[in-house]
Amino acid sequence: MGSHRRLAPSGSDRGAGAAVSILSVAAAALAAVPAGAAPYDDTRAEMDRLYEQAEKATEAYNKADERADELRDEVGTARDRIARQQQRINSMRESLGSLAGAQYRSGGIDPSLALLFSDDPDDYLDKASRLDRITAHQAGELKELQQAMRELAQDREETAGKLRELEKSRKAVAAHKKTVERKLATARRLLNSLPDSERDAYGRASRSGRYGIPGLGSATAASGRGAAAVAAARSALGKPYIWGANGPSGFDCSGLTQWSYAQAGVALPRTSQAQRYAGRQVPLSEARPGDLVLYRGDASHVGMYMGNGQVIHAPYPGAPVRYDPVGMMPVSSVTRV
Repeated sequence: MGSHRRLAPSGSDRGAGAAVSILSVAAAALAAVPAGAAPYDDTRAEMDRLYEQAEKATEAYNKADERADELRDEVGTARDRIARQQQRINSMRESLGSLAGAQYRSGGIDPSLALLFSDDPDDYLDKASRLDRITAHQAGELKELQQAMRELAQDREETAGKLRELEKSRKAVAAHKKTVERKLATARRLLNSLPDSERDAYGRASRSGRYGIPGLGSATAASGRGAAAVAAARSALGKPYIWGANGPSGFDCSGLTQWSYAQAGVALPRTSQAQRYAGRQVPLSEARPGDLVLYRGDASHVGMYMGNGQVIHAPYPGAPVRYDPVGMMPVSSVTRV
């Protein structure tokens, strides 16, 4: 359905909330239409707007989920570093304990040295720094370890906090996604209540390019990896649009391009906004098969150019991966990977 993305985009931070209010307006408008009137245009406009809002919510979900994965890795790395540092602390304690025992037996150290073996590293090292019998070299090592422990503990706390925040954000976006899905289902029920002729007309428009392969001309990809990605994208034709999916059984828009290039050995970022900068930008007039075509000013939708003014993309819920004209909505940039 080429026209469904021509509406001016609203802010992504309004996402699902805007979609809820839009469908409420749509439902009210349909209820108010007199007998014999044709609400087709209004219904289609509301559906188009909802698809755009839903896509923004999906990309936000993908971004939050990707960042959460990165933070999990960072937390794991920080914990490994802390474990290694703790081993060094334990070894230093053992070494210092042997020295302290010898000094104590010779009467040369205060019994308060036992406080060195506190479970609290800060207490341990602070008290150790006050002991006269600790060599300057040992004191320096202890201070270095103390600082490292403090920094690592701080890093771990900050990273864990970020992870909690991102997990909370991811869950919120997922909840918004479910809300939009429910509202889309409501809109589809409203569409099904229209007269057969209007419903069939809408169905034909939304299936543009779904059947058959359009003439793609003789243009070739700019590279071998581009050609491999094109072949992968073609193999996905007819697969369903699925929220947050990146193959192989279903895709969202950026999931399709990411998966297609993965088959060519190229790791693309997860979101369409990040994919925009995954290569060199070229003019639309110079697009070649395999190039990524980004749509709207915020790059919230992406397809893959296939030649002769056609792209392959995962359009929206209910529509399979398909060909559509490259100008189905405003193009913001073209990226050659």
